[in-house]
Amino acid sequence: MTWTTFRNRGELLRLVTTAADDRRNGTLPMDLDGVAATFGDELTLLAALQLKWHTRLAGSIERALVDQPMDLDEAIERAWGETADTLPGIRMILDHYRVEPLDDAMAEAMTKATRKEHVMLAVMAGRSSVGDATSAGVGARLEEAARLRHHGAPAVVLHPARPSLLERLKAVVAA
Repeated sequence: MTWTTFRNRGELLRLVTTAADDRRNGTLPMDLDGVAATFGDELTLLAALQLKWHTRLAGSIERALVDQPMDLDEAIERAWGETADTLPGIRMILDHYRVEPLDDAMAEAMTKATRKEHVMLAVMAGRSSVGDATSAGVGARLEEAARLRHHGAPAVVLHPARPSLLERLKAVVAA
């Protein structure tokens, strides 16, 4: 990857992040100019957003642990919430595709990324080690506690597509 390609990809990722924050619908903004050409497919874009989330979360946890080294669980929960506030659109996209992946490859990638995030949360909280078989479960409980504590952007709620005006008129006439 050349420097120009790297820089253009980074700029496009910032535009994707802004669009995700503005839309907050939990779907990948593949309709933006240059996204399909740069990232190729949904899985590649989702992986880039997952990496951005993971990197920001790790940095937030490090800062929180410096500020609050005695209550590690609280520091982790606070860091998770701050990261969700900073990247609300990305968090909604990750939540959406964790629940409704487009295909098996995406489901596998999201399962693996979620497990790694949970392990990181458990390790950073001092509750387990990387090789511990229970670390993913401990991290999942920490994430759930962080979600309950967090009062920022709500998790994505999947609704069926809104009926068109014609469909609504037909329903009224039929009633």
